[in-house]
Amino acid sequence: MVLAGRTAPSRVLFGPHETNLGRGRALSERHVAYYARRAAGGCGIVVPETASVHGSDWPYERAPLAADCGPGWVDVVAACRPHGALVLASLGHAGAQGTSAHAQTALWAPSAVPDVVAREVPVAMEQADVEALVAGFADAARVAVAADVDGVEVDAGARSLLRQFASGLTNSRTDGYGTDRLRLLREVLAAVRAELGPARVLALRLSCDEEAPWAGITVSVAVQHVRELAPLVDLLVVVRGGGLAPSACRPDGSTPPGFNADLTRAVRAAAGGTPVVLQGSVVDVAAAQWALDDGVADAVEMTRAQIADADLVRKARAGVPVRPCTLCNQACQVRDVRNPLVSCVADPSSGHESEQPIELPDGAGRRITVVGGGPAGLEAARVLATAGADVRLVERSDRLGGALPLVAALPGRARFGDLAAWLAGEVARLGVRVELGAAVETGDVAGADVVATGARARLPGYAVAGDACVLTAADVLAGAVLPPGPVVVHDPAGGPVGVGVAELLAAAGREVALVAPDEVVGVRLGGDLGPANARLAGAGVRREAESVLQTVGDGAAVLADRWAGEQRRVPCAVLVDAGPRLPGAVPPGALVAGDAVAPRTVLEAVLEGRRAAWAVLAAGDP
Repeated sequence: MVLAGRTAPSRVLFGPHETNLGRGRALSERHVAYYARRAAGGCGIVVPETASVHGSDWPYERAPLAADCGPGWVDVVAACRPHGALVLASLGHAGAQGTSAHAQTALWAPSAVPDVVAREVPVAMEQADVEALVAGFADAARVAVAADVDGVEVDAGARSLLRQFASGLTNSRTDGYGTDRLRLLREVLAAVRAELGPARVLALRLSCDEEAPWAGITVSVAVQHVRELAPLVDLLVVVRGGGLAPSACRPDGSTPPGFNADLTRAVRAAAGGTPVVLQGSVVDVAAAQWALDDGVADAVEMTRAQIADADLVRKARAGVPVRPCTLCNQACQVRDVRNPLVSCVADPSSGHESEQPIELPDGAGRRITVVGGGPAGLEAARVLATAGADVRLVERSDRLGGALPLVAALPGRARFGDLAAWLAGEVARLGVRVELGAAVETGDVAGADVVATGARARLPGYAVAGDACVLTAADVLAGAVLPPGPVVVHDPAGGPVGVGVAELLAAAGREVALVAPDEVVGVRLGGDLGPANARLAGAGVRREAESVLQTVGDGAAVLADRWAGEQRRVPCAVLVDAGPRLPGAVPPGALVAGDAVAPRTVLEAVLEGRRAAWAVLAAGDP
């Protein structure tokens, strides 16, 4: 793919996203290793995390600031260019969708319209502010050019100030920036182009549907925008979302992969030959190839897919199975007050590339036994076999995957089944000797190199009357038949399981109440919290937040207010417990991974399986 005379080695992009990998507001060596890994894997265009072009913008604690990013961009270019990848510096300003918590100054916006999520009221920008913003984009582009980037991507996407100026939902100005809502964006593009010149790429990330069909940027409005803006740029990335739908550009598995295909096709028809990029849950190689072959787009952005497998392009070309993205957003969506580092449930080394040894220790000639065929045991066996060890994997059930197939039965979580299939396929491809339905004796466990035997049930923290029907979430997902009547889902964990089971049962026509001790149900869902609660409300699930389950039986669940202690009864024919389990018993000194350690997420299980494998290999022959 040729852009401004520069050739990308593939038509796959790694798009800008929050990572929390920075040091202060600068790009760090973690960023460099992270982007270099994708370039080495065959990515055609790498767009590092968006940098704020002006000090008034500080949207999250570790958000890069363009003025501080010069040395980091230099290092990213130096690390990616040997692999042929183009590097585009992403420049933006979050405006009213930022936060004043860090800079402690009023947020900039076209008009004093409160943000629909944060409810913070911004200040309407004066002419001097507008001029400072345009100058900020120019200054940032100048820093990027000095770093020898291949170009710049201007952010007018879902969370951007430039989108806010372009939208009637947020721009009610009466001056020239209100009567012509694209004026600011044109001025910014002109200022950036003046710094880049014709020999560097100018890309535009453009929100083409704010998902507010009554107003703002709709598809028909976006088509008009594209006809005006496309001639000004070398590349156009089509995204969706805005203040009312900030997560629309990166939804979880409840939204079909490739959901932007029709929108992108319409935009490409209006772009007049400017190359257009399909963005939006493009996670499968076959789907990406279809989009290119069918004329949907000229390139595809596969950001989460390359977080899950940095070698996606290289493997696809070699015909090697690609590690699947689960579209769960559990570890890769990190715009969070806790500042977690970007990572992936399928590949926990993502975001930690600068910490990982490059070469596995040699396992040739080693005979190693792994007990447990869930995600932790499968990952341990996969790593050990990759190192050349002769691996025996013992699983007491008649299938591999542990809880992954059960998780895959949850709404929007089907791709966890793909992860289970990929792990099982890899151990088969690598020659691991798998023993299913094996009676695991105490001696087998004691003599195992890695123990990943899962968890056991815990005693409930509530009273159960003799006639109460109590099932676990795993029972429901495995197909247990529930007696008729209202269902109460008890979710003390706040993760995806309780919410998913409630959705599943409501979709089957059951009356469902979801009980959680937190201020809102599903509190650990992060960026998917809002959409998940909207789905629950639409499904008719009664949400009992800030509630503690005390007893169940006699056709009711007794709840206590978390703060006041006041009790109330909720109709309940069957209770579904979505709480965590306890670790199973393992012999002292064993290398333990997954739920055998403590209740784990898939991320932690895979990570611990990998660490256990490394520990076995590093120990050498016994």
